[in-house]
Amino acid sequence: MSPICEIRVCLPPEGVDSPWTLASYRERGGYQAWERVLRNQTPREEIIETIKSSGLRGRGGAGFPTGLKLSFMPRDGVGQKYIVCNSDESEPGTFKDRDILRFNPHQVIEGMALAGYAIGATVGFNYIRGEYYEPWQRFEAALAEAREAGLLGDDLMESGIAFELHSQRGAGAYICGEETALLESLEGKKGQPRFKPPFPAQVGAFGKPTTVNNTETLASIPPIVRNGPDWFAKIGVENSGGTKIYSVSGHVNRPGNYEVPMGIPFRDLLVLAGGVQEGRALKAVIPGGSSVPVVPADTIMECTMDYDGLAQAGSALGAGSVIVMDETTCMVEVLERISYFYFVESCGQCTPCREGTGWLYRMIKRIRSGAGTDEDLDRLKSVADRIEGRTICALGDAVAWPVQSFLKHFRHEFEAMIPSREAA
Repeated sequence: MSPICEIRVCLPPEGVDSPWTLASYRERGGYQAWERVLRNQTPREEIIETIKSSGLRGRGGAGFPTGLKLSFMPRDGVGQKYIVCNSDESEPGTFKDRDILRFNPHQVIEGMALAGYAIGATVGFNYIRGEYYEPWQRFEAALAEAREAGLLGDDLMESGIAFELHSQRGAGAYICGEETALLESLEGKKGQPRFKPPFPAQVGAFGKPTTVNNTETLASIPPIVRNGPDWFAKIGVENSGGTKIYSVSGHVNRPGNYEVPMGIPFRDLLVLAGGVQEGRALKAVIPGGSSVPVVPADTIMECTMDYDGLAQAGSALGAGSVIVMDETTCMVEVLERISYFYFVESCGQCTPCREGTGWLYRMIKRIRSGAGTDEDLDRLKSVADRIEGRTICALGDAVAWPVQSFLKHFRHEFEAMIPSREAA
């Protein structure tokens, strides 16, 4: 297999026995960075600057620079602060964080400890998707090992530094992947997004300053602190440092998670995933999870899988959730399933999303059933345009962008299902 598969940052190397255990993680250099920080009482700002220089960007979808986000935490504020890991992985097509928690939970713990120390937090929470039972079990077992080894708790290594970490199982709602809805759920409330400002760095969990980062993002921090920012930055491409775990699913021969350098050409990633099933032609790809715009085959085959490369193609890297569709795919059916997902997962707080997601789903379903009209096509785009940018969180955008992009690139398939067009 290509050498590009040999670089691992968040997933353990192939063939490692029981990689989720503390002993296995230590053999791979685990906790060296955290123990060095405890021994030396490294200045907090030094850790943040290291992460900034590495070029690490959030791996949960938005791609915001991680070091910059950590720096938003007020330096001189007194009182409790929190670091929160968002492991509520619910985006269709996304399953990378599940494997990090299953096979490398200690790296998430170390990453949370380092990030927590950098922002002055003494307590962390990992909010794990409720359906992820095995990953939660592995993470809980890793927490017990870390506490027993003196890596979590009070006065760690007699440094005077304290850091405690807890897990919280999610409530089975996609909306809780939005950071402020996650905080509401963490507090025992209904998972609905908060108005911003104030931002979590000012008023977060339990009313205290909080930083929320994705699982893969936090798992990337220990090797950066251990090996230095330049090591990480040189793995990827400009503006997209390091490796990325791409969750490849759909019509490929080897679906799965592939951790490779940022900026890998899509052609090479498709080869790693075994190519399109049964040698059929590629039709389209959703490159970042169901919420990002679809990209036709001829365009995606010339793309690199990084933030800038996919933005130039009119889409986004998102969480790196690559859904591959071959020439047999009905794009109307795909959009119907996507729109139904967002319809049932809308929290109902914002009127454009609560009402609009239902309108979109019913219109697409009507078109696919053969009862659609010419007006439905224009109305679809009109409704999507009026949802985009008009909701508290990004779920409104998430339902609008697929509709807009499917109509842009595959409108002829929607037109073919309208009876009046057939008669003409």
